[in-house]
Amino acid sequence: MKVILISGKHGASRSIELGRWSRALLSFCCLGFPLGMMAIGYLAGQGSEASALRGATLDTIQEGLDQQTIGLEALQDKAELKLQALTINLAELQARMTRLDALGEHLTAMAELGDGEFDFSQPPAMGGPLAGEYSVDFSSVDLAGEVSSFEARLDNREEQLGILESLFHNQKLADEAWLSGQPVAKGWVSSGYGLRSDPFTGRKAMHNGIDFATREGSQVLAVAAGVVTWTGRESGYGNLVEVSHGDGFVTRYSHNKQNLVSPGDLVRKGEPIALVGTTGRSTGAHVHYEVYKHGRSVDPSSYVRRTRR
Repeated sequence: MKVILISGKHGASRSIELGRWSRALLSFCCLGFPLGMMAIGYLAGQGSEASALRGATLDTIQEGLDQQTIGLEALQDKAELKLQALTINLAELQARMTRLDALGEHLTAMAELGDGEFDFSQPPAMGGPLAGEYSVDFSSVDLAGEVSSFEARLDNREEQLGILESLFHNQKLADEAWLSGQPVAKGWVSSGYGLRSDPFTGRKAMHNGIDFATREGSQVLAVAAGVVTWTGRESGYGNLVEVSHGDGFVTRYSHNKQNLVSPGDLVRKGEPIALVGTTGRSTGAHVHYEVYKHGRSVDPSSYVRRTRR
C-alpha cells in the first residue's frame, strides 16, 4: 500500500510505501480505536444503568420494609392497648366476683347454712372422666367476646343474688317482728292472764298480763323487734318498758330493777331491755309481761307458745 503526502505550502508530494503491519496499525488507528471507544462507552453506560436500576430496586425494598415495620409497631401498640383494656376489665370482674362471694357468704349465714353446704371461700369443686383431648386454636379465640359474655353472666348472677338477699332480708325482718317466746331466758309462770285474787287485797281483780318469776337481776328480753315508745316509773308497775312492734302490737315489761333502753331505741328480737326486779306492786322478783293489739289488752299466752317462723 502506497500513501502519497502533498505539502500545502510548496505543492510538493511524497509517497510512502506501507507494509502489511503498517497497514494494520493504520486501520486500527482509523477504525478500531473509535469503535473500541464506542464499545467501552456503551458498556460503561450499561453498567451505570444496571447500577441505577439495582439502587432503585433496593430503595423500593427498603421502603417496603420500613412500611412493614411501621405497620407492625402500630399493630403492637394496638395489641398492647387491647391487653391493657382486658386487664382492667378482668380486674373489675374479679372485684365484682369478690363482692358476690361476700354476698354469697352473707346469704349463707342468713339462711343458717353453716355446715359446709355452700363455701364461697373455696373454688367450686369440679371433675369427671377424661372424655377426649382436643386441640384448641387460641388464635381464633375472641378474648374480648369471652370477657363480655362472662360479664353478662356475672350481671345476671349479681341481680339474682340481690333479689335473693332482698327476700332473705324481708323474711328476716318478718321473723324479727314475729311475737313469740317468753321475755326471760329461764323462769316459770307464777300468775296467768285473767281474773285472779289480788296478792295484796285478796279480792278478785283482772290481771292484764303474765308474771314470769325468775332470779333478780337476770335479763328481760324483747319478744320481737320494735321501737321503744316509753320507759319510766309507772304507778303499780314500777320500772316499765313499752315497745311498739308494728301492725298494732305493743308489749310492756314491768317491775324491772333497771331499764336498759330509752324511748326511740330500736331493739331486736331477744335483745336485753331491762333487768328483773321487784319495783311497784310486787311480792318478789318477776317480770309482768303484757301484750296489746290495736290498743286492747290480749292474753300473751298464745304468743308465748308461738314458735319462730
